[in-house]
Amino acid sequence: MIGGAGASQGGSKVQINHLSAGRIPLGAQVERAVPTPINDGDTIKLGLNTTDFQTASQVVKAINGRHGLGTAMALDGRTVEVRAPVNPGARVGFIADIQELNLPINKPAAKVVINARTGSIVMNQAVTLGPCAIAHGNLAITIDSTPVISQPGAFSQGQTVVAEKTNINVTQEPGKIIRVPASPQLSDVVRSLNALGATPQDLLAILQAIKAAGALNAELEVI
Repeated sequence: MIGGAGASQGGSKVQINHLSAGRIPLGAQVERAVPTPINDGDTIKLGLNTTDFQTASQVVKAINGRHGLGTAMALDGRTVEVRAPVNPGARVGFIADIQELNLPINKPAAKVVINARTGSIVMNQAVTLGPCAIAHGNLAITIDSTPVISQPGAFSQGQTVVAEKTNINVTQEPGKIIRVPASPQLSDVVRSLNALGATPQDLLAILQAIKAAGALNAELEVI
């Protein structure tokens, strides 16, 4: 999966995003067997997908409520140790029963995911913005090359010389300071970012700068 497109013909070339970077879904290959110590000892360890002490505490409460107090214990925000039957068949059934336990849905951690290859930005409902001021200007550099042909006079035994005349223009748009109010909801965050009138690529730099300034209450993840 490549998040871009490109075409070239006759010396002309058009490219959108990066063509040399992409993802291969389910592209991993197991080269050798990895031992799984599921039947070793009298306990098993459950690993959460992400570190969250609240979720780990709820997992412990759900398991202890189903199988008795002291069955499960949280070692940290990502690992829960559970006492399991020694018999392999009973242990498999015990694990299957644990997987069917329902947990209350928690409010997700605030996160902004940025795809640097495509310029895509996705944020969840927990993202909030603090009051800040943003100034963002654009710098454009244009290089024009014009062929110049020097034709010698008749019977001068000279040679035709082809040269190039290059014009370089630098255009810098003035940056306008925009005050962004506090945005406690996702709809307010989207409205404030749209008011900047920036492209997705510009928003990548703006969001990183807002995070560095301490006004973005979310975790930035670049993929």
